[in-house]
Amino acid sequence: MVAGCGGAITATIGGTVSGLSGGTTVHLLDNGTDALTVSANGSFTFGTEVTAGDAYAVTVATQPVGETCTVTNGSGTVSQNSGDVTSVSVACTANTTSSNYVLASVSGLTSGKTVVLSDGTDTSYTASSNTTFLFPTALSAGTTYSVTVVTQPSGQTCTVTNGSGTIPSSGTVTTAVITCQ
Repeated sequence: MVAGCGGAITATIGGTVSGLSGGTTVHLLDNGTDALTVSANGSFTFGTEVTAGDAYAVTVATQPVGETCTVTNGSGTVSQNSGDVTSVSVACTANTTSSNYVLASVSGLTSGKTVVLSDGTDTSYTASSNTTFLFPTALSAGTTYSVTVVTQPSGQTCTVTNGSGTIPSSGTVTTAVITCQ
C-alpha cells in the first residue's frame, strides 16, 4: 500500500492461480476493465492500483480452452490499513466433455519460415513462428489423434514428440511438441 498523488492511499490487487494446464491461459479482469492474462500457476498482480475506500471485483473474462476457472475472495473494498490485496484465488479444473482439443508447441522454427501440421483430422495448422497453439477441430473423447508434419519448412526438418494418443474426457491434450532444426 502506497500513498499516490495527493496523498491518496492505493493498493495492488492480486492472488494466486492454481490448476491451470500448461500451454493455456486465463484472462482476468479487475473492476471490469483492468485486464490481466495469466499463463502459469502461481501469484499474479493487476497493473492498476485501487484507491483505499474503492471496491475491487476480480472476474474471469475468458476461460482457458478445455478448463473452467473460478474466483474466490475476488471482491471487496480496499481498506486504509489493510495493505495490498493478495488473497484472491483462481482455481482452474479440466472440463469433462465428450470432445477435446490437441494443443501443440513449435520451437526452433527460423524466422520467415512456416511448417504445416495436422492432428489427424481434415484440418491443418500453419505455424509461422515459435508458438503454442490449439488445433481448431475438437476430437471426441476416446478417439486417437496423431500430430504429423504435412509440409516441412524450407531448409529445416521438424520432428514431432509425444504426438499421438487417445483424446481424454478430462481435458485438452497438452503433450505434443514440434522441434525444428
